[in-house]
Amino acid sequence: PAALRRRDTFALIKLAALVRQECAAKLAATGLNQNQHAILCCLDEFGAAFQKDIAFRLGIDSGDMVAFIDGLQAKELVTRERDERDRRRQIVTITAEGSRVLAEVEELYSQAESGLLGVLSPVGREALHEVVLRVLTAHTPENWDE
Repeated sequence: PAALRRRDTFALIKLAALVRQECAAKLAATGLNQNQHAILCCLDEFGAAFQKDIAFRLGIDSGDMVAFIDGLQAKELVTRERDERDRRRQIVTITAEGSRVLAEVEELYSQAESGLLGVLSPVGREALHEVVLRVLTAHTPENWDE
């Protein structure tokens, strides 16, 4: 309906669903899910971290983190060790194989973005990114401010 097509929010929801579907399909080829990809990104950028801190940083329920990290560890993409100072805490570290797979996933994501956003000029893509970040930063600055 025209009333929905005129709604920015409706269009954004549909675009987000399309992007999520495309990215999930690309990730499926690597055997990872989007949360596992996010965990690898976090470890790659910030280094080894406590499981709980990764969950907080990414907004993932700490109960769900165990299964995500179990999967990454089974694929030898991360290691998990007990903190010597507090045996209740787990320190997670990305492995060399994890870094290699992350680079592969990032390339697949670049292909997905190029396919989905290829109808936009480079300037248009930059403008879209800027607008989206402005809105996200206004509503959740703790997640988006640099």
